[in-house]
Amino acid sequence: MPKSRRRGLTKAGTLLTCALLAGVVVAGAAFPAVAMSGLAAKAGADSFQDLPTELTVPQVPEVTQVFAADNKTLLARFYDENRQDVGLADIAPAMRNAMIGAEDHAFYRHNGVDVKGFVRAIVSNFTGNSRQGASTLTMQLVRMSITYGATDPNDVVAASEDTNARKLREMRQAAALENKLGKDEILERYLNMAPFGHGTYGVAAASRFYFGKEPKDLTVPEAAMIAGLVKSPSYYDALDTEGPGYDRTVQRRNWVIEQMKEIGAITEAEQAAALATPLKVKGQRPTNGCTSSLHNDWGFFCDAFYRWWMDQEAFGATSYDRERRLKGGGYRIVSTLDPVVQQAAYKNVQQYLPTGRKDALMVAAVEPGTGRIRALATNRTFGLDDPTKPKNPISSNPKQADAGLRASYPRTTNPLLTGGGGVHGYQAGSTFKMFTMVAALEQGYPLSLSYNAPNRYPSKYTAAAGTESACPGTERWCPSNDNEGMAGMHDMWSAFGRSVNTYFVPLEERVGAAKVVDAAQRLGIRFREPGEAAVAADPAQADGWGSFTLGVSAATPLDLANSYATLAADGRHCEPIPVQEVKDRAGTELDIAKPRCDKAVDPEVARAAVDAARCPVGDQSAYGRCRGATEADARRVVGHPVAGKTGTTDSDRTASLVAMTTTLSVAGIMANPDWPETTTDMDHDKVNPAVYETLADAMKGKPKKNFPKPTEKLVYGDQRSVPSVTCRPVDEASTTLRNAGFKVEVDPNRVASNCPAGAVAGTDPSGRTVAGGVVMLRVSNGQAAADGPGSGRSPGGGAAGETPADRPGRRG
Repeated sequence: MPKSRRRGLTKAGTLLTCALLAGVVVAGAAFPAVAMSGLAAKAGADSFQDLPTELTVPQVPEVTQVFAADNKTLLARFYDENRQDVGLADIAPAMRNAMIGAEDHAFYRHNGVDVKGFVRAIVSNFTGNSRQGASTLTMQLVRMSITYGATDPNDVVAASEDTNARKLREMRQAAALENKLGKDEILERYLNMAPFGHGTYGVAAASRFYFGKEPKDLTVPEAAMIAGLVKSPSYYDALDTEGPGYDRTVQRRNWVIEQMKEIGAITEAEQAAALATPLKVKGQRPTNGCTSSLHNDWGFFCDAFYRWWMDQEAFGATSYDRERRLKGGGYRIVSTLDPVVQQAAYKNVQQYLPTGRKDALMVAAVEPGTGRIRALATNRTFGLDDPTKPKNPISSNPKQADAGLRASYPRTTNPLLTGGGGVHGYQAGSTFKMFTMVAALEQGYPLSLSYNAPNRYPSKYTAAAGTESACPGTERWCPSNDNEGMAGMHDMWSAFGRSVNTYFVPLEERVGAAKVVDAAQRLGIRFREPGEAAVAADPAQADGWGSFTLGVSAATPLDLANSYATLAADGRHCEPIPVQEVKDRAGTELDIAKPRCDKAVDPEVARAAVDAARCPVGDQSAYGRCRGATEADARRVVGHPVAGKTGTTDSDRTASLVAMTTTLSVAGIMANPDWPETTTDMDHDKVNPAVYETLADAMKGKPKKNFPKPTEKLVYGDQRSVPSVTCRPVDEASTTLRNAGFKVEVDPNRVASNCPAGAVAGTDPSGRTVAGGVVMLRVSNGQAAADGPGSGRSPGGGAAGETPADRPGRRG
């Protein structure tokens, strides 16, 4: 028999076999358990009814979106696959019809398997006219579902292998799926699952990427183009204008338009108009992650959110699980970032220290009572430096420079404001005196506790070896004040207001440094540097940390703002949190966003501490006891009751300020992140206004609310009358005062008085003071004073303990 005849017979036989199989399929549509068993046997299965019917359509990865606190401004997206599910009602009818026209004309007529299409495909493929698929939309959904739900790579391969067994399994499961879901639900899931090229999945992502619009607004030619991509997203590439991809896409789009006319979805006139429409695509790739966030100045906040998420066990047992949930869980998150406060913070940072400088000006804002982070701003661009064409200069830190490392400006992804990832923080200077004051108040020492603060104080602590801070001829640490005029009698109001080192070091000695460190931790200071963390965890070591009250420990702007916010919230400490609402893809709100708070200190202690903290920033305490300020402009500019503290470290390594109202705490630190130990001239004229002007901008239009007034117990303590010892000998006066329960110190400087030379001219304080407090004896020089004996006035003519140096400044 001739070969050509044998080939013809073979083709005929094969075609007959296919026709018979097609008949079996037709029968199988009505009698799937029996009629299709023969086809199953040919496909390698034991029987058709043994094939699996159960199919779980998986939750495919979906974009997580993070919004600002206004619940409408998009902050960032996170995804592995750019997909956002939308309901069928939010997809243009043109898009639905385009997909049916392109892939499955009989979609609404078959039960999951298009028998006529199956036969037509067999004949067409056999005769060699063209390769046609017989997969319905339902069968394609089955295949994609198996792929997405696979846990074994072999299952992924099996889901797309070109075998009769695979096709038969798809048919069986497609028929079962049709019995489980309605047609519209199948179409909706398909439209949300299918890939459309350039990393887009689902019609919502494709519509936004290619045309910059929502899927409900797609026109016929736009929908046709998108539907045509499913066949081969890489082959049909409309963005390939220099190669064949664009022309292929136009041809494919036009074919889909013709199919839409064939199924009756559009009229002949609509077909002509669609075919005449030029194809114009945008290729608008959406942002993904923090380095491409919509507002780059929000990048450091976005990073704080990401790090917070990765710490939450609620999102998975491992970091891998948590990241997959973030990038595929389809969450809708409302963050705590306030666009108004963030804009103010960034504007003020840039005004006083623009991006591109080695020193960083960092500002953080926290809401008291919730811990919600309202702003994080610094003079850095959040992003990675280009390693091929780096713009960041070599680091100013000699050790880093020797290693060839580059600086953190103008671009960095280091968490400069929040810590972590090797960022331990920066010395915050005298802002830490707050923790000494809180610990003292907890031990019952009142704000009115007065004693003489010398210019240089010989402490009980040992000085660091080889430093100039040791007392002459000893190893004892001898801290001093910023200027000699700060020496004299002080209570907590004046000592905190003027930042008197030689008041707070002996106060720390009385309280115990370990208790001060503990207070700092409870209020919100985190010790990230390993050596500091070890000391803080061991009371025996912490008790020797004499310089802690002067702010030598590392802290971040966020920690500093949060610790003061705890006091503004009546001692209620809340973990800093970047989210205020988290909803899963089903719209269910999760508890994870609730504030996490605890009682750090007694409300009365917090109120007393805040009362003294009104002094440094130019406000007045509820008891009118403020004398001197280190940043008097803050109260005037903010225009609300305000409390806070400045901070400066030795050799001006850093400069800082905290300023707060009852509803917002703002902290700023100026430092060199690459070399925090360096001796540079940090400028309060930059960091201070950046902080209080941010607070002022945030408080505009809001009601003025005063801080709660503390009770007299922690303000004045157990008050006792100071016996009058005017004009009496010093020894006799000292004995009288000690017997009355006071500590006695003698001022070495003589004052003008009508009393005899060498006799007591008066006491400081006079009248009443706290039991156990210090009473300073002023000794007469024998020269008549204008106010006469017993006036109780200091040489400067002001209130007791006040000196001419009590005036606003920017040190502390």
